[in-house]
Amino acid sequence: MPTTPTKSKAEIVDVVVVGAGISGLAVTRGLLGAGKSVATVERRDRVGGRLLSPELDSGNGRVDLGATWFWPGEPRVLALTEELDLNIHQQHLDGDAIYHQPAGSQRLDGNPIDVHSYRFSDGAQSLAEAVAGVLPEGIVRLNASVEKVRGEGPFEVDVVDQTNGARTLLTADHIVLALPPALAVASIAFEPALPERLHGLAAMTPVWMGSTIKVVAHFERAFWRDAGLSGSAISHIGPMREIHDMSGPDGHPAALFGFVPNATPGPAPTEADIRHQLIELFGADAANPSQILIADWRDDPATSPEGVEALQAYQAFGHAAYQRPALGGRLHWSSTETAVISPGHIEGALASAERVIAEIVNSDLASTSLQGSPL
Repeated sequence: MPTTPTKSKAEIVDVVVVGAGISGLAVTRGLLGAGKSVATVERRDRVGGRLLSPELDSGNGRVDLGATWFWPGEPRVLALTEELDLNIHQQHLDGDAIYHQPAGSQRLDGNPIDVHSYRFSDGAQSLAEAVAGVLPEGIVRLNASVEKVRGEGPFEVDVVDQTNGARTLLTADHIVLALPPALAVASIAFEPALPERLHGLAAMTPVWMGSTIKVVAHFERAFWRDAGLSGSAISHIGPMREIHDMSGPDGHPAALFGFVPNATPGPAPTEADIRHQLIELFGADAANPSQILIADWRDDPATSPEGVEALQAYQAFGHAAYQRPALGGRLHWSSTETAVISPGHIEGALASAERVIAEIVNSDLASTSLQGSPL
């Protein structure tokens, strides 16, 4: 017998936010506070986007496989952290660094690699979780992906539940793309199509961390500190090209993390590759990590479009076209790639959210004012 097509539920909201990373969550919170009705749609089964902090197998804490730091002079992150009463600690800096080259490893005098920065003691994802935790129930819809956006405002947004295939048709005056622009244009069908120049800009904009592999090695203790090492290293051999201490407050849980750069082709390194490099850098004590975690962001379809490694036009970050809404002032860009301030950082994601909230609130105020003016 032929199957019956799944019928779509229909809902009307003021704004649809696509993406529940920290930028999308901040937009959602700000618009709700301004009295708007919002539906926030997230393809993943969790909030946070590129803020990803899994619990260690040991249960001793969380480590960051996505964003890790924020820095002095980034007031939005600090203010939000203080408002939500999240614990932070300073990045460990003390000790010597290591320089790794084909001739061997060289211990440097001091640590010229790391700079003063802050870490979230319960992982960076805790920031997104805390924001989501103050939102009304049902606003954020997980396991839901946007397939198509029709119209130029009001928009009709086709949403599919990834768990059961159920469809929802959302109608909204505004849509906020709180995901990397390249992913937005690769994964969402727009009818009519976006203006050619805007689509081209979005398609060429790199995805921050999108072509990066991040590795975390958890140890029973921060043995490198006992040896007077900072845990920092620069390597010309790899697979990790830079390494840092990722231990929690007072060194617990103890961890090192490294980046496999986005210029490196081929598959992700194996645990054996990571263990071999750590032994070369830090000696026999590095031979038996309790756990090695490897996150290849190239393979995350909720972060990176196909061919993400080829996106290298970083001058597109914060482009002027992202600083103003498209499609008659109703389509808005909110991701760290679109920020003028601190693009690529959590601060940039929050700055983009701040801009978008103002765009929508001011646009609707102007529209109300025009409607109420005498003929």
